[in-house]
Amino acid sequence: MSAPVLILGAGGHAKVLVEALLADGALMAGVVDADPGRLGQSVLGVPVIGDDRVVEDFPCDTVRLVNGIGSVGLPNLRTSIFERFSECGYRFATVVHPSAVVASDVELGEGVQVMAGVVLQPSCRIGRNAIINTRASVDHDCTIGDHTHIAPGVTVSGGVTIGSGCHVGTGATLIQGVRVGDGSVIGAGAVVTKDVAAGVTVVGVPAKVVMR
Repeated sequence: MSAPVLILGAGGHAKVLVEALLADGALMAGVVDADPGRLGQSVLGVPVIGDDRVVEDFPCDTVRLVNGIGSVGLPNLRTSIFERFSECGYRFATVVHPSAVVASDVELGEGVQVMAGVVLQPSCRIGRNAIINTRASVDHDCTIGDHTHIAPGVTVSGGVTIGSGCHVGTGATLIQGVRVGDGSVIGAGAVVTKDVAAGVTVVGVPAKVVMR
């Protein structure tokens, strides 16, 4: 990651990303945030230099962006930010915390974020702009779609497929071989024992649909 990185957002998720980037020795261009009250503040010592308009001061071939917007449900805002700046020609840095364990053949898409304590086992494919959050475990031969957020402490067993734009809540467990459709939400602590259709929310042990 030779080009400096510019963080989009100055909230809690951005703070975790800044720590990971500093631990990996990344060059920091600054942080931008839509809240004008953040100007002049800093995130772990990295200054907030303005709002999203500041990004235009950096030619797209001189900086890489880091999507600092997290999600507690469907990652719609995070997705729109990624797509907006991608269409303008910017590229997003892939962030991997030094403490993460990532098998040698894992495929990480553009802008993927792999946080502290994560384990990614062989032959996994992680889509663009996805988050594999703190201490999540993704076992062999799994596919995680674009923009999907695997929240802290999730356990994904082998051969699982999770679609694009999903949210898998904190501490959820997905047993081997299940499939989750695009745009679905897995509630915190849920245990998924069978396939989940697209665009639904499931909760509980075992997980059942509560919203379509």
